[in-house]
Amino acid sequence: MRPEGRLTRDTVVRAALDLLNEVGMDGLSTRLLAARLGVQSPTLYWHFRNKRALLDAMAVAMLARHKHIWPPEAEADWRSWLTLNARSFRHALLAYRDGARVHAGTGPAREQIPLVEAQLRLLCGHGFAPADALSIVVALSRFVVGWVLEEQARAMDAPDRNGDIAPEVGPEAPLMAAALAGILGESADAAFDRALGYFIAGLTPAVIR
Repeated sequence: MRPEGRLTRDTVVRAALDLLNEVGMDGLSTRLLAARLGVQSPTLYWHFRNKRALLDAMAVAMLARHKHIWPPEAEADWRSWLTLNARSFRHALLAYRDGARVHAGTGPAREQIPLVEAQLRLLCGHGFAPADALSIVVALSRFVVGWVLEEQARAMDAPDRNGDIAPEVGPEAPLMAAALAGILGESADAAFDRALGYFIAGLTPAVIR
């Protein structure tokens, strides 16, 4: 049994992430977490006012445990940096069961603001207005979360799908058949990079009026 006086926010978050990997988002509860920590449920509320606050802290910890691709200070290929950053974010979410579901709906925590500021500084240095730069960062984040949501949901449902991931396509849809033939053999990483590349290639600083 863990003495309540030694319980810290970090201890709770670490235990919650371990429990998440065991039972998933649907099975995670403050009651179960408290039992894991050897305390009563109300004890957790000294550190987190509700379950959503705990999930927000778990989302921050997921990223903190993985290397951030910090924006370079000097001139750099900003598209390459955005690509590396999105890949790193995806891998951080995939490292935990239901990682995307935990992260969905969160915003930057106070300790993440310096990183966001550095991201905006890089983009603004290449001609983007601050509002456009922030919109890009948010849109990319949502793209990655949505992508991983699909990946993790498909992986969870795989046993029930018996390997079926696409419908049979007949001669009435030759373009779809050709498209599927070209992408079904891709690895998960290659499929992500292909879609991400379309996204990033279209980013262009607005003409200053």
